[in-house]
Amino acid sequence: MGMNTSSKKSRVVLSEINVTPLVDVMLVLLVVFMITAPMMQQGIDINLPKTATAGIEARSEPLVVTIKSNNAIFIGEAKVPLTSLGTKIKGIFKTRADKQVYIKADKKVDYGIVAEVIADIKAAGIESVGLVTLPK
Repeated sequence: MGMNTSSKKSRVVLSEINVTPLVDVMLVLLVVFMITAPMMQQGIDINLPKTATAGIEARSEPLVVTIKSNNAIFIGEAKVPLTSLGTKIKGIFKTRADKQVYIKADKKVDYGIVAEVIADIKAAGIESVGLVTLPK
C-alpha cells in the first residue's frame, strides 16, 4: 500500500507577467505619437504669400477663413460655399464679442475671389478683417 510520494507533492505555479515587452511597445507608441501630434494640427494645406509686415496681436481665438488654390473656402475646418459665407459668419458672430476674422488665402487664388470673401465678411458686420501671410 505504499503510495508514490512524488505524486503527493504540491506543485507551486508562479504566474508572473513579464512587463518588459509591454514597456517596449508603450515606448514605441509614445515616440510615434510625439512625432505625429504636431503634424495633425497643421489644418488645411495652403501656400501663403510672403510679406514684410509686422504681425498684429490677437485678443482671443480668431476665426480663420481659408481659401485654397482651387477656390474652395473653409471656415475653420468646414467647407463653405461662397454663396452662404456671409450668413455662416453672421451666425458664428452672434455669440462672439471680438468681431475679428483672419483670411488665409493661397497665393495662387484670384484677387477677385479674395475681394468677394472680404466683402461678404464686411457685409456680415465684421469690423476687423486681416490677411495671414508669412514673413519674407
